[in-house]
Amino acid sequence: MSLAVRSTRQEQMDTDCADYDDYARCLGDLARVNLVTLTHRPILAWLARETRGPTSFSLLDVACGHGDVLRRIRRWCIRRGIDARLEGIDLNPWSMRAARAATPADAAITWHTGDVFDWPGSYDFVVSSQFAHHLADEDVVRFIGWMEAHAARGWFVGDLHRHWFPYYGFGLLAWAAGWHRFVRGDGRISIARSFVREDWWRLTKAAGLSPEAVEIRWHMPFRLCVSRRCEVR
Repeated sequence: MSLAVRSTRQEQMDTDCADYDDYARCLGDLARVNLVTLTHRPILAWLARETRGPTSFSLLDVACGHGDVLRRIRRWCIRRGIDARLEGIDLNPWSMRAARAATPADAAITWHTGDVFDWPGSYDFVVSSQFAHHLADEDVVRFIGWMEAHAARGWFVGDLHRHWFPYYGFGLLAWAAGWHRFVRGDGRISIARSFVREDWWRLTKAAGLSPEAVEIRWHMPFRLCVSRRCEVR
């Protein structure tokens, strides 16, 4: 497969999960992928820059899946004495069920089922992790516009870097780890659907943002993250 442009091939997880138990197993293994590949680190590093010392904020995680990002943010907030209102939204109702089952009852994280483009809430911060590559270009632009309208202090998009090394390497890692068949099969598709830096410059420009308004950072291993401090408007 050529990696010169984003692939439009659909991922199996988005269409082929047979039942809730199958979907929950897949989400659980995706959470393990996130742990092994240090997916949460860029989000926490960004929050550390945007929140200095004890404070409070509200945050929405879009396409929250298994909820592992919000559970990690919650632990980070507790250690720093931050009072945070944490919410997650996902289009698939099985996600809310799986996230609740994996989250301690006293965690005070609120889960929602719905389409983010129809979601009326406003938050200090909006984050997403490994969501944008599921969207077509025009919907990425639309999502950036939605975050601009609903994030008062800033937003953060963490996603994959389209590159030959993770494209070929992830298959070996997933096979060795024995992860869910969709994780093994969709891994390469996700990378082929993901982004290079030039994609993000083009998409943020199409959303009406200047290069000075956004920050694009590369993080190990092969993550491209896009963030925005909304006070600069």
